[in-house]
Amino acid sequence: MQRQVELALDQPPHVANAGVGVHGSAGPHEVFRLPRLWQLHLYSYSGMLSFGGVSHPIRPGHVSLVPPDTEVHFHYDAPRCEHLYAHFRLPGSGERRRLPAMQDAGAEAAALSGLLRRTVAASTQSPSRASAELWTVLWRTTTLNGTADNSPGPRHPALRAAIAHIEEHLAGPLNIPAIARAAGVSHTHLTRLFREDTGSTVVGYIRHRRMERARHLLIASTLAIPAIAAAVGISDLQAFNKTCRKELGASPRAVRQAASA
Repeated sequence: MQRQVELALDQPPHVANAGVGVHGSAGPHEVFRLPRLWQLHLYSYSGMLSFGGVSHPIRPGHVSLVPPDTEVHFHYDAPRCEHLYAHFRLPGSGERRRLPAMQDAGAEAAALSGLLRRTVAASTQSPSRASAELWTVLWRTTTLNGTADNSPGPRHPALRAAIAHIEEHLAGPLNIPAIARAAGVSHTHLTRLFREDTGSTVVGYIRHRRMERARHLLIASTLAIPAIAAAVGISDLQAFNKTCRKELGASPRAVRQAASA
């Protein structure tokens, strides 16, 4: 049985300490807990981690996450066992991700090691930099081997790829065959995925996302309306006005004026 943990990642972590840990010199078994801190380990040795009644084999390249105030048992296969670690707080309360407590980082291990080493280097000199580096590590652990099981948004990998393609190309021409190619599926399959997951057609989804971006630019920026139309891929002002009225319920000028009233 694999133990699961849940991370709130809507805010960056507060790094209390980070470094290279050396275990095993005092014996093959250690027990401890961190009352108020999460602990993340990236291992370069073999052994066993146990907590909450579940044992997790440790192998080089594995990464573990243990919640605060959890008693952990480490069993070591060698007298000197090194790992990169970070002890931290998670101040957030939203944007949660559930993932295994122990994962094989696989091809990501080298990248995670580099990020953790930068966390260690920054921890005493720039707490904000250390926080940013570790935040990246934590987000990357949520997608190791496709293990995250409660990520918001589309469930199908092809749909995620299609939406990413759309977001990157909202300012330019978009057509369904090109989106389907980017997602690696047929036109028909893509249409079905959008219907099942978003309740919309592909064209309807693109129109909605363009108008959401337009709304943001109308409210948050001083960009001229023709520039906003071009920025969301609708360079024809008449078409932009018509789409804005349909999707946002008012003309572009009215949307901007209502926000500043």
